[in-house]
Amino acid sequence: MFTRNWPRHLLCLSLSLPLGSALACGPDFPMRLLDNRGQSLTELPEGNFSFEISRLGHAISGLKNVTAGADYSDQADAVALRDQAEQAGLSAEQQVLVKHLRSLTDAHQVETEGAQLPPELRWYLAGAVAFGAGDNASAAGYFKKVLALPAEQRASRSTWAAYSLGRALFAMSAEAGAAPDLLEQSAKAFEQTRQLSIDGFSDPLELGVASLGEEARVVRTAGDWNRAIELYATQNLHGSAVGYTSLKVLMADLLALPDDQLAELLKGQPVQQLVTASLISRLGLSFGDQPANEQKMIKLLQSSTRGSLENADRLAAMNYQQGDYASAKAFLEHAGDGGLAWWLRAKLAVRDGDKNAAAAAYAKAAQAFPNNESWGERRTPDYDYETLQPKCRVEGESAILALQRGDYLQAFDQLYRSKNIYWFDAATVAERVLTLEELKHYVDTQVPAPPPLSQQERDNYVPLPVAASLRNLLGRRLLREGHYEQALAYFDNDGLRHKARLYGEQRQAADLAWWPTRRAAALFNAAWTAREWGMDILGYEMAPDYATFGGNYSLENAELKVGPLMAEDEVKRQQASAAQPDQRYHYRFVATALASRAADNLPHTSQAFAAVLCEASGWNSSLEEQSAIYQRYVKEGPYVEWAADFGHQCPYPDFENADKRYVTQVTDAARSTLRPYKTPLQVGSVLAFAAAALVLFKRRRKAP
Repeated sequence: MFTRNWPRHLLCLSLSLPLGSALACGPDFPMRLLDNRGQSLTELPEGNFSFEISRLGHAISGLKNVTAGADYSDQADAVALRDQAEQAGLSAEQQVLVKHLRSLTDAHQVETEGAQLPPELRWYLAGAVAFGAGDNASAAGYFKKVLALPAEQRASRSTWAAYSLGRALFAMSAEAGAAPDLLEQSAKAFEQTRQLSIDGFSDPLELGVASLGEEARVVRTAGDWNRAIELYATQNLHGSAVGYTSLKVLMADLLALPDDQLAELLKGQPVQQLVTASLISRLGLSFGDQPANEQKMIKLLQSSTRGSLENADRLAAMNYQQGDYASAKAFLEHAGDGGLAWWLRAKLAVRDGDKNAAAAAYAKAAQAFPNNESWGERRTPDYDYETLQPKCRVEGESAILALQRGDYLQAFDQLYRSKNIYWFDAATVAERVLTLEELKHYVDTQVPAPPPLSQQERDNYVPLPVAASLRNLLGRRLLREGHYEQALAYFDNDGLRHKARLYGEQRQAADLAWWPTRRAAALFNAAWTAREWGMDILGYEMAPDYATFGGNYSLENAELKVGPLMAEDEVKRQQASAAQPDQRYHYRFVATALASRAADNLPHTSQAFAAVLCEASGWNSSLEEQSAIYQRYVKEGPYVEWAADFGHQCPYPDFENADKRYVTQVTDAARSTLRPYKTPLQVGSVLAFAAAALVLFKRRRKAP
């Protein structure tokens, strides 16, 4: 469904302008339960109309479902399918004749020219031509003649004749002002159609299922809304889209009725069920606005279902969604032990502040909902999408309470079991709430490595299994926290393992190096690896880097503070595991910090010192860091020819020749200090040399 907040999303999509530091622009994003924990616990998502009506009606034993892909709603396609079916099983001569007879407009002429055809074909075609010409009485007569034949003589057209007879009789009833007897005969003809189909008579056009909708129209005309709803619901159960669409139309018709008529119809259980299914699915809501007369429908339904024991869980859901919590509680007393009933009891317990009762109710709801029950996709008030599988949603809400009471592993497990549905929430708990030891133990014991994707799957953008995403998350966290060798086993492909291995080896080489230039070279190489591949091997899955999006988008994040649903211990855990620094693309800051450490280990007059700072300046960590790096070079570094394009055109640091600068750096400094005294020093040097030579000469003359 759509909500009132859609303009914010569309503006973001169309303009891609920064509307604040945390607003996400780009594709649609999945809902996060932890984003607004209070709302996640209190709201009851709308149901799915398709799912709700699948609970109505009863499938008919022996009646085959509609073939997937068959479309009888388009008139041209329906005629083409009919013509194709009419030609099946005929000889070439019969096919030509049948096609010709179909083009005629006189039923008697069809009888005459089709004399050589078997009676069932001849009389059916004559009836079809009469029906097309508007001669409904003659058409009905021909179809009855087909059905009067012995069973073995009407194997191919029995269902066709019964279905067409029902339509002809319905048309005749309309001509007679909805004559009850004709309507009753029409309904019986459609019942016969289904039975013939069940009995094995040819039904290539799936008229057995179609007859359900036709009969529903007949009984609706006769005023029996309850029977019409049951028939359309059964048609829907047998795979016909007509049943689904027709129930939506019926709901619109109900909304348009006067109050007194509607109140009377709401006494019928099928009408109640349809209306309830529509209301809890919020059918017809557009951008948050209720359809006309819906509030009237809600009040009339509430009045007509006081004390009702049927459909109690759905009626409780409808009242909960409308904010009538007292009525919701009253219905829940008769709602049994279904998943929806326990889900509502959990939400009401949360509202009452009884979190223990809520946790117990959530556990029962999770057990009651089938694993494969799905309510389709929905839109949240913030226009995020949610694939609503009630069992997963219930466990996700239960995880919020588990976090609040400090059961962090249970909370993570409940979120992780949803796989892709609440992966963002699971990832947040994995890298921000669980300790590294807790996460590693969980993965080691419960998340084996899935088979790696093939190159073809990667080329076709097949998403990683959630297990692989979790293991990658752990690998990056291990690498960030200095467990370089352990991290390698968790990355899901050789490419990532190679990048992680290089980074780990470079960091370890820097820690072990005793000579400054070697330490600087290792630090710089680690810095380059962090900057080039940081998102892949160091990035946070969620905030602040959003590796889950490849870093292309960011999401709005709730304020991290102690509250009713966030305990102080969780806040401390999240603060302790935050990125350092806690800024988007944090690995760029890690890279510049490593490069700065590399520069610390180099002679400031060396080319390597300037080249390291030049490279780090172009790594786009922040404007402030870029400026600080450049200012450091200006104050401490040597003049280089490429300084004019500092940060953009940087040569590789010459670490080998940097060693020489340890000596020349000292002598160059001495020369610079003595340069103003050059002439006196030169004269003094000559005089000192002369004096030394004279002394030496005198000593030699005195020698024997």
